[in-house]
Amino acid sequence: MEIRPYEPADRAACLAVFDSNTPRYFDPAGREAFESFLANAARPPYFVMDHDGAIVGCGGYAIGPESATLGWGMVRADLHGQGLGRFLLMYRLREIGKVSTVALVRVETSAQAAGFYEKQGFRVTAEAGRIAMTKKLTVCA
Repeated sequence: MEIRPYEPADRAACLAVFDSNTPRYFDPAGREAFESFLANAARPPYFVMDHDGAIVGCGGYAIGPESATLGWGMVRADLHGQGLGRFLLMYRLREIGKVSTVALVRVETSAQAAGFYEKQGFRVTAEAGRIAMTKKLTVCA
């Protein structure tokens, strides 16, 4: 398993990962926004999870003045339940910790994915269509 920075050549594979999670975790209407995100050369850090030459997941983050925000995190639907999502999440949290002093990580997710984040220590902060969640990166902040 290798996690590496996203490259434009990964576009089709990342879109296939998105499609595998539609409509259960992602609204099909969100595909256009994901495509635009991938096409933006100025996008925040974004990574792909490569297993035996196949992209099996992708996800990134953005650093703000007071917190970091996780974005577009997903694992191919046929591989759910194998720990890959947790592996990708922990990688991103570690990377955030390396480049920033922010102590709070945010994610906005669907009701279907909220349980995954809760198991990883995120807490619900708001619900309005999508669910906003936060996690402290440090024990003593």
